[in-house]
Amino acid sequence: MIDLNVLLDVLQKREPHYRTSARVVELAVTGDVVAKVPAHAITTIHYLVGRFRDCETANAAVDWLLRYLDVIPVTREELLRAGALGWQDFEDAVVAAAAESAGCRRIVTRNVADFAGSPVLAVTPEEFMLDLDIGPGDSRRSY
Repeated sequence: MIDLNVLLDVLQKREPHYRTSARVVELAVTGDVVAKVPAHAITTIHYLVGRFRDCETANAAVDWLLRYLDVIPVTREELLRAGALGWQDFEDAVVAAAAESAGCRRIVTRNVADFAGSPVLAVTPEEFMLDLDIGPGDSRRSY
């Protein structure tokens, strides 16, 4: 699962995080990993890009994300699970619950501390790249 902050690093070319976050997203684009995002991240990206750029750019950003990332629905079950986690940041809890229900192995985020107690291990983009070991012939992995 790729957290919203990593996607925004790429879309907004935010330094000093852009390079590593872009490499994580590149792995999804090349098909080396199956990267997922919760559905609400797509609507948030459209809103932010549209607000700071324009609707056409926002639509293009969403189209690009949908081409390369799997979108995980956030249903009543994920929202209830998120609430049961009892976290201060409900949005992060929803990400964790969605990652869990989608069978993700990692949540790639720059806010690892916000995912303490997550049912899915949270790692930074740098940790993800160090931990990733894909060799020739390996099947695509889901994160």
